[in-house]
Amino acid sequence: MAGLVPAIPIPENRWMRAFYVYIFASRPGGALYVGVTNDLIRRVGEHKRGVAEGHTKRYGIDKLVYFEQHATAYQAIQREKNIKHWPRAYKTRLIGQTNPEWRDLYVEIASP
Repeated sequence: MAGLVPAIPIPENRWMRAFYVYIFASRPGGALYVGVTNDLIRRVGEHKRGVAEGHTKRYGIDKLVYFEQHATAYQAIQREKNIKHWPRAYKTRLIGQTNPEWRDLYVEIASP
């Protein structure tokens, strides 16, 4: 189930890759950011430390509230583009279906 996976599986084979679409929020009902990455923990950490310049840093968008895994970069990028074009209400509903408390999922996926 996307967004509520207790831990991100680490591929055993270096040729196996996973790609992630993620949504960050500043707070429930606040600013949103949709992105894609092949290393979710690293990317979320970059946003939280303010290494990633731009929209997330400017508006304090640092809570991972949703993510989903894809097998290929193409699938993840296509899904990211689709979500980015959705109305805000659709994105909010997607988050609410898997994370109704809008808690920061980074704490759950980054812990050993």
